[in-house]
Amino acid sequence: MKFVKIFVLMLLFLNCKPSTEEQSTTNTAEDTAATTEQEPPIGIVIHGGAGTILKENMTPEQEEAYQAKLKEAVTAGYEVLKNGGESLDAVIAAIQIMEESPLFNAGVGAVFTHEGKNELDASIMNGKDLNAGAVSGVSTVKSPIQLARTIMEESEHVMLSGAGAETFAQQQGLEIVSPDYFYTENRMRSLERAIEREKVELDHDGQAAFYDPYIKNSKYGTVGCVALDKNGNLAAGTSTGGMTNKRYNRIGDAPIIGAGTYANNKSCAVSSTGWGEYFIRGVVAYDIAAKMEYQNKSVADASKEVIQDKLTEMGGTGGIIAIDKNGEISMEFNTPGMYRASIDANEELYIGIYEE
Repeated sequence: MKFVKIFVLMLLFLNCKPSTEEQSTTNTAEDTAATTEQEPPIGIVIHGGAGTILKENMTPEQEEAYQAKLKEAVTAGYEVLKNGGESLDAVIAAIQIMEESPLFNAGVGAVFTHEGKNELDASIMNGKDLNAGAVSGVSTVKSPIQLARTIMEESEHVMLSGAGAETFAQQQGLEIVSPDYFYTENRMRSLERAIEREKVELDHDGQAAFYDPYIKNSKYGTVGCVALDKNGNLAAGTSTGGMTNKRYNRIGDAPIIGAGTYANNKSCAVSSTGWGEYFIRGVVAYDIAAKMEYQNKSVADASKEVIQDKLTEMGGTGGIIAIDKNGEISMEFNTPGMYRASIDANEELYIGIYEE
């Protein structure tokens, strides 16, 4: 009888004990859940401007140079995120690399006004608390995007401009440079061609033409970045030299919160590039975020609707980059090309220039 009781207890024990396969499955599921919990999604997207960017007009050396610089910038921003840094820091890191490159219309290599000056604009926004900073029309601040952040964090204002903004930058200890720092020969030649074309048009119809680089099929190089950090915080930033041959201290969409830049942890972060007047009128960056928040659209669907439908119907051209709170990415444009790059939550690097 004692032997029978022992046998029954052994059977019960064996039936209750999970199999090795069941244990493995359970452990795998627990490990996956723990990994997922420990590693929230991060991601970053950058752009270097949208416009008539055609492969037939690009030499292999030029194409390689753009790809290399885009990779350098997006990787620098991603490293900040990968090491646990904030999305704002990643945005600054990526944009400053492009501001210091003559390939883009921001910082070094910014386009010239009609008077032969560089007037720089930038903005940044924190999706966590909707705080924002912006600057327009500065000519001596080495990093306009850093000034935009300093305005956001160290002043009671959102936007400063011109001489006042430069005074504030000096008081805050930001690096000040000679206006010649931003000069490049290519941009000066672009201005000279624009003025010559303007004279031809003036002779033709008796009225001065407002030169627009999109209508005239010129490339454009505003830079921007959007990022999502491990804490679920989104940020967006944009920096530009504006429009070639611009007059009267013209300001485009880049420093306008809601038009050129927007970030909200409830929806997404957006940076715009294109014909600024239309992005301002369409409040493009905010419109994308609003469609996500109030209509439950995905970042891809919201971006496509705003750029391909609403902006195009208005007559505007350009594009956006965006990332949502889950790390989903959108790079939407209605021009033949847009310099762009991203590293997603799976650490996959993408670099694009032309329409695909």
